[in-house]
Amino acid sequence: MPFGLGLPELLLIALLVVLLFGSKKIPELMRGLGSGIKEFKKAATGEETPNASDTKKES
Repeated sequence: MPFGLGLPELLLIALLVVLLFGSKKIPELMRGLGSGIKEFKKAATGEETPNASDTKKES
């Protein structure tokens, strides 16, 4: 197991997460975490997404 964590430790961590955030909030947290990781990877590889202000022509 990574970081020397066994099955009992991982189960305890999962139980604490459920108790702290509730089972309905966990998918939202994971979605946010996933999008954060995606943005980090984009920034690390140097990909740029166009901003709304960059795509609009100024009059």
